[in-house]
Amino acid sequence: MKTLAYFLILLAVIGLDQATKLWVVQSLHLYESRQIIPGFFALMYARNTGVAFSMFAHHDSWGHYFFVGINCLAVLGLTVANFRMESGRSRYIVPFALIAGGAAGNVIDRLRFGWVIDFLDVYAGTYHWPTFNIADSAICVGVGLFLAVNFTEEKRKSQL
Repeated sequence: MKTLAYFLILLAVIGLDQATKLWVVQSLHLYESRQIIPGFFALMYARNTGVAFSMFAHHDSWGHYFFVGINCLAVLGLTVANFRMESGRSRYIVPFALIAGGAAGNVIDRLRFGWVIDFLDVYAGTYHWPTFNIADSAICVGVGLFLAVNFTEEKRKSQL
């Protein structure tokens, strides 16, 4: 059952990520912005050749292969960890699947295009958070859940 749940979540993240990116590419021109919540949130089609928040975006082709490799190792490592997990630690299934699905969604873009499609633009006035996508969101939520599960397990162990 945990294997099915893991793969359903992973595939749902990839599907939602790729579907939203396809919609953005078909609906917006590069760097076009559409206000959703004025002064706070817009959709803006951008291409990210770097990693999180466009770090290392100006490196030559080595960066592309490095990031593809890191993402593939992350997906593989999380999937192996999910299979080897003890039944009592099943609370890690959702965080692992979210992180792996997000990494897979972004690696698909890197392999197809050489960059990652970003489109979620959060800002306040002139301050803009770096543009991101559904895959990035899944990774962040997955990491947050992983930390929360880890914290509650450690707290529970210390009370025993």
